[in-house]
Amino acid sequence: MAESTPDAGPVSGVTEQEATVPVPGAASGGPISHAIFRLARLHRMLAGHLLRRIGLHPGQELVMMHLWELGPQRQIDLVRLMDSDAATMTRTVRRLEQAGFVRRRPSPTDKRASLIEPTAASHALRREVEQVWSRLEDISTAGLSGDECTDALATLERLEQNLVRAATQATERDPE
Repeated sequence: MAESTPDAGPVSGVTEQEATVPVPGAASGGPISHAIFRLARLHRMLAGHLLRRIGLHPGQELVMMHLWELGPQRQIDLVRLMDSDAATMTRTVRRLEQAGFVRRRPSPTDKRASLIEPTAASHALRREVEQVWSRLEDISTAGLSGDECTDALATLERLEQNLVRAATQATERDPE
């Protein structure tokens, strides 16, 4: 990924196609954090492009994956599974429902809750979603050896653990 000095622009020799977001001087104390930002942005953009072809938006496929695997779920359980917030999940489920990929039905055990369940139309998408994720993985790991992929995954998992720990500590210190 291309880096730049605050006033020099992209590193010389980097083509426009390779260039990403230049590192602003204020971010120089966090090069890994800036790289994560750039990587996440590009990954989501490409996922959106691939998913759009099958009628989904980024994040919706993850909800569907959980529903396909676990069966009908309460919306609050989807919030917890996805580490999401209620408002975002409400919008996601509403859009999936409007697209015909999920439906709500009353919970047989809790009259106050409804279950979100995948429809036959969504089951027909499952293979396509799996292919999109395989394609996204192939694109993301192009040119990496098996060992490099293993190392990258271990590093990403460690970064995630660090962030989860920090978020947990922040929540314990500053409960809302």
